[in-house]
Amino acid sequence: MDHFSHVNGALCAEQVPLPGLAERFGTPLFVYSRATLERHWRAFDDAFTGVPHLVCYAVKANSNLALLDVLARLGSGFDIVSGGELQRVLRAGGQAAKTVFSGVGKSRDELAAALAAGIRAVNVESAAELDRVVEVARGLGVRAPVSLRVNPDVDPETHPYISTGLRENKFGVPAAEVMELYLRAHATEELQVVGMDCHIGSQLTSVAPYVDALAKLVELATALRGEGIHLQHMDIGGGIGIRYRDEQPPSPAHWAAVVRDCLAGQPFEVQLEPGRAIAGNAGVLLTRVEYLKHNGEKRFAVVDAGMNDLLRPSLYGAWQEIVAVVPRDGPVALYDVVGPVCESSDFLGKDRELALQPDDLLAVRGAGAYGFVMSSNYNSRPRAAEVMVDGEHAQLVRSRELPDDLMRGERLLSD
Repeated sequence: MDHFSHVNGALCAEQVPLPGLAERFGTPLFVYSRATLERHWRAFDDAFTGVPHLVCYAVKANSNLALLDVLARLGSGFDIVSGGELQRVLRAGGQAAKTVFSGVGKSRDELAAALAAGIRAVNVESAAELDRVVEVARGLGVRAPVSLRVNPDVDPETHPYISTGLRENKFGVPAAEVMELYLRAHATEELQVVGMDCHIGSQLTSVAPYVDALAKLVELATALRGEGIHLQHMDIGGGIGIRYRDEQPPSPAHWAAVVRDCLAGQPFEVQLEPGRAIAGNAGVLLTRVEYLKHNGEKRFAVVDAGMNDLLRPSLYGAWQEIVAVVPRDGPVALYDVVGPVCESSDFLGKDRELALQPDDLLAVRGAGAYGFVMSSNYNSRPRAAEVMVDGEHAQLVRSRELPDDLMRGERLLSD
């Protein structure tokens, strides 16, 4: 469920009509609903009521400071994959003690900043990274809390670009090597073993891969207890999908029930890392039709948002719903909704049934996750503004970039 609906002929975010926001802030424009964010986060938190747990929002899905602020006020933890994301979490009021650090390529500086801040856990993804954590911790004179990310070689049945739990993926420690690495970590003075982590992919629509992965994790955790290594938490990752078109992803309650069954009787806290499922349907991308173009029987709606604003359709062939903000009467035609970027891959949607005229507003649904965070300045295009709606109020939470912003830091040759 989200808080975007047509009221009195216009699509609204909560109680705010989107045409007014487009006039006030311009387009392209990302619009987020605070009520939707809060509802989705609470759905996960409530689903694990009665079980020690921590919801760690996956910052990579949408890292706007205002969005992180909303979640931090709810008591959320955070899952980060870079030093920059750590700084965003701290700036937004999040706690390092509720933040876990994932990712395969953590630099020494990033690890030092995380350990100095008091990170909850470093999710170690290789033996080489474990050695680096030891080196950095020794230099700081601290014990580093570590959790090994297990690659269980489980097929998440999703797009190959967002699959992370197969042996051919770059993520995690192969299950066959986990025990040896845990024993080494447990025997190392600079490390404190606190947990186990697993994230098998994104936009999952079935619980079966989780069941397969958790069975392997429980087996490993049981074996670790036999070696005197007692985990404080089990991080089950995230990846639950959302409905873009006709997908039927499990609800947080159903997913939680399956997880609880898999981990029944296990003596550790459950951590989870939802991102898309919290932010995805909490945002839309507003874009305005610049031209309608016919190439023979092919019709194009050329809009002012492009692949630099929303990359998912071009990168993954992803389908996202595109609706008229103010639906008009008139003949419906099939349009490819395309942007101004100089690439044939620059499209937001193909073969969409729409009744359109130039200057009409369109909304791309499900743009709250992997929208702005994946945007770029390709073709020297300034990135879009972002707005947060709260009931009857709308607040600009990121200003639109200007051309000077794009050239800041560049220099002409001195001679």
